[in-house]
Order: sequence, then structure tokens, then C-alpha cells
Amino acid sequence: MERPAKFKPTLAGADMPGYINKGQEFTYEKHGFIATAYEIPTDQYGTQLDPPAHWDEYGATISDLPATYAIRPLVVIDIHEKVAKDNGYHCSVDDIMAWEKKHGLIPEGSVVMIRSDWHKKWGDVERYNKKPFPGVSLAALKFLHIHRKILFHGHEPLDTDTTPTLEGEYWLLHNHYCQAEGVTNLDKVPEAGALIAIGFAKPEGGSGGYARHIAICPPNWKYGNSVIEAPGAPLPKQSYPLRPYPLRRDQNGVLKPTKP
Repeated sequence: MERPAKFKPTLAGADMPGYINKGQEFTYEKHGFIATAYEIPTDQYGTQLDPPAHWDEYGATISDLPATYAIRPLVVIDIHEKVAKDNGYHCSVDDIMAWEKKHGLIPEGSVVMIRSDWHKKWGDVERYNKKPFPGVSLAALKFLHIHRKILFHGHEPLDTDTTPTLEGEYWLLHNHYCQAEGVTNLDKVPEAGALIAIGFAKPEGGSGGYARHIAICPPNWKYGNSVIEAPGAPLPKQSYPLRPYPLRRDQNGVLKPTKP
């Protein structure tokens, strides 16, 4: 997982006489469009969904997840103050009960995100991945799935817990539950009253999937954008910082608006 992903121009796979030769790069100038080829060393990094096949040879893969994953009630359990005092703190059943005392029973079929604010350390990759970091206790995971029948839970670090055997992740995936890892911006989401829209890459037979989780919050919520503020069609041109600039690839092959 130390090897970085590679982004590079797509090359023609065959000769198209008068248009492009095999091995040539598609460009805006010559062909009217471009495309990108991606070399990704793992599906277990960044914001992701872990299907059971990640740990269980009989488990569902990412392409087996049903369309019913698309939108669910969202619960956010906040442990960030405890994590600030103890970086290795793990969400407990008591934390779940405290949420329910305030908001009522966790809805069946919901997605439960554990807010630790650990995502704010992402810029320091060495510290982000180094123990101690926050997690979710096995008892809490069992309570959420067995007694509250949630769809899945999510957390901000890239592992469920810091036990030597990753006991929580082992139990989840061998019991055929999914989980979300590398989740961000839970500090900008209400603890209750929101929905979550879940989008993810779906390579056939994949043992993981890069994901995007979007909170759909009440209209009076202080963060985010409405469809009035960001209608999405037409999309704005690239700009850097205040005027349109054309897309060019940086040293990593990533397309970014670049001053000519």
C-alpha cells in the first residue's frame, strides 16, 4: 500500500486510419477528447467499503452489494472528545446507549458512522496509520448488528480496531456484514435526522470499493450546499484561482486547471 496510484493518458489500443495510430495518446487538439488510465495498487485505501470477501473466501464481493445500499437513515455517534484525551479510545456500547438516550432507538437498516475527527490527521499519513488510533469495540459492533440490525457502520481510520488480530473486522466480515473505512467530515453532519447516499466503485469480484458517502441533511443544517446553491447543470468551468484555466496533467498524471 506504499506504492502510489498512477494516473496516465489512455493510449489507443488499435489503429484507426486517418484518426489515430495504436499506442498514441488521445488529445483535445487532435481527437476532441481525452481519457485517463488508472493503475491502483490496492482497493484498501482512502474512503472505502469493505465487503465480506475482504476476509472471507465465501463472502460477498463489492459487486454483490444490492442496490438497496444506495440510501439509508444516517446515525452519527460522536466520540471525538474522548479520542482527544485518549487517541486509542474505542466506541463502546455505553456510547451507543448515550446516543439513544438523546435521540431514540437507532433505526433498523441504518448506517452508523463513528465520529472521531481522526480524518483531520490524514495530511500526516505516518501518524494517521500509526497506533494508537480510535476504533470500535467488538461489543459495540455486535450490539449494533445483532440488537439494532443496522446495515453497516463506518469509521475514520483505515482499520476497525487496534487489537492484535483486528477482532472487530474479523467478526464483521466473517459474519457477512460490510463496513466503511476512511470516512471524513463527520464533524459537519448532524448526529440524527439525516440520510446517507452511498456510491461506490463496483469492479466485478472486488474485495473492496472506493466509496463516496454523502449526507442529506435537514434544510436548516448549517453545513453543505442545497440544489439551489449547486444545481449541478451546467457545471462550472475549471478555474484557478479566479479565471478559467485549461486542464493539464501534473507530475502524477492528475488533471488540474493549469495556468498556460
